[in-house]
Amino acid sequence: MANIKDIAKQAGVSISTVSYALNGSPKVTDETSARILAIAKELHYIPNAAARNLKKQETKIIGVFLTDFSGSFYGHLLQGMKEGVNQSGYDLVVCSGKQSHQLLPQRMIDGAIVLDETFSSEELLRYADLGHKLVVMDRDLNHPNINQVLLDNKAGATLAVEHLIELGHRKLYVVTGPKGSFDSRQRLQAVKQVIDRHPDLQYIEIEGDFNKSSGALAGIQIAQGYSEPAAVFCLNDEMAIGMYDYLITTDIRIGEDIHIIGFDNIEVTQYTQPRLASIDYSKQKWGLLASEQLLKLIAGNDVEHEHIYVTLVKGKSMGAV
Repeated sequence: MANIKDIAKQAGVSISTVSYALNGSPKVTDETSARILAIAKELHYIPNAAARNLKKQETKIIGVFLTDFSGSFYGHLLQGMKEGVNQSGYDLVVCSGKQSHQLLPQRMIDGAIVLDETFSSEELLRYADLGHKLVVMDRDLNHPNINQVLLDNKAGATLAVEHLIELGHRKLYVVTGPKGSFDSRQRLQAVKQVIDRHPDLQYIEIEGDFNKSSGALAGIQIAQGYSEPAAVFCLNDEMAIGMYDYLITTDIRIGEDIHIIGFDNIEVTQYTQPRLASIDYSKQKWGLLASEQLLKLIAGNDVEHEHIYVTLVKGKSMGAV
C-alpha cells in the first residue's frame, strides 16, 4: 500500500509538501497540489485515519455501545441516535463486546453513548477522567464529562403495579430482567415500594432475562401453579410476549384469568388479542436526546441530566377481576 513517502518520491517534492497538498493547504500552489493529488490517486493512496484523527483531535464519528441488538427495541432507538448525529455532520458506529471498548482510549471516536453492561462504571469514570465525552443510558454516574439520559423506570413500574391493583388483583407475579440490568433493578425497586404499601398483596418473583424464552418459561411456571386470578408484570415486553404466546396454548384466559402488563410498548403488543398493556415512551426520542446531549458535551456546552418520561397504555380488553 502506498504511503506519503512514495507520493513525495514520485512527485519529487518533500513529505511536508505532500501533506499540505493532501490536506488542501494554501501553502502549495494549485498546479503542484493537482499533480500530487493525481499521483496519490494513481498509487491508490489511502490516508492513515488514526494519524489524521490524532492530529485533528476529531473523527466526526460517535460510538454507540450496546449489550445486545436483538428484539424490536433497538431499531427505533438507533434511528433516533442516527438522526441526532447526522444533522450535526457526524456518523454513527454501533459496537458490542469488550474488544470494542478500545475505540475510546485509541480515540477512534469523538464520544460514546453507552447502553452496555459490559462496561463497568469504574471503566467509564476512568475514560471520563482522561477527557472522553460520554452519555450513559443505563446507570447513575456523576462526572463533568458524563451526561445521563435515563428512562423514568421507577415511575413506569409504579404505574404498572398500581394499575393491576386497581383492577382488583391480590396476587402479583413479577418477571425480572437480567441481574446486571440497571433498568431491571430500578423497576424492581419501584415494584417493591408499591408492594410495601399493600401488605395484603401476595407477591411472587420469577427470574427472567428480557427475552421471549424467559417469558415463556415464566408462563409455564405460572400455569402449573394456577388456582385463582392473578396479575403479571413482566419488566419488559419481550418477556410479556413470550408469556402470552405460551398462555394462549392453555385454558387460562388472558385478560380474564390473568392480566399481563409489560414495559416498552413495542409494536407487536398492539396486535395481540386482547391487547397487552404496557408502559410506553418514545425509543426514538430517547436515542435522539442521547445523541444531542453527547454532541453538546463534545462542543463544550453545559448539559443537564435528562429523563425520558413514560405513560401507561392499558390493555383494551382488560376488565376488573
